[in-house]
Amino acid sequence: MVIKSVNLETVVGITSKLPENVLPEFAFAGKSNVGKSSLINALMNRKNYARTSAKPGKTQTINYYNINNELYFVDLPGYGYASVSEEIKAKWGKMIENYLKKSRVLKAVFLLVDIRHEPSKNDVMMYDWIVDNGFNPVIIATKSDKINRSQIDKQVALIKKTIKVKPGTVIIPFSAQSKAGLDKVYEVIEGFEA
Repeated sequence: MVIKSVNLETVVGITSKLPENVLPEFAFAGKSNVGKSSLINALMNRKNYARTSAKPGKTQTINYYNINNELYFVDLPGYGYASVSEEIKAKWGKMIENYLKKSRVLKAVFLLVDIRHEPSKNDVMMYDWIVDNGFNPVIIATKSDKINRSQIDKQVALIKKTIKVKPGTVIIPFSAQSKAGLDKVYEVIEGFEA
């Protein structure tokens, strides 16, 4: 996939209406600081287009990135760590749920989990939620460069077991540093487009 143009086209806040796009959408969900912005930047072949932050909970809106005028990468608000009130967290939850239910052109949801740790209750809940909304999420196990190669299969097995993934679920170990796994993510996206 050759990235010719990238444009942050729409930013949807808690009270905003979702856009009615016609191009296919690919959504990215994951807890704060799992490396969502880093993955999106790597996919867009841009350094800091999607804002990365040392402070978790930076993405508080749904951000639509128009890629080549062919498709959208949709960055959903991070869940979990963000130091915001329960009320705001509940609103983000509603916002994500609303998006999953209402987007007519959503092709796939990528759920990012940190390969170094057992998936959290929030990760499991998010996976179940995505499945309940009719999608079979592709799991991206981020930060794969932070563990030994020999541990990758063991950690992927732990993710499968903890989340109780459906048979045939794609799990892609990914590193924003080395870009390992990036080609596999592109393959998944191109498979849905075909």
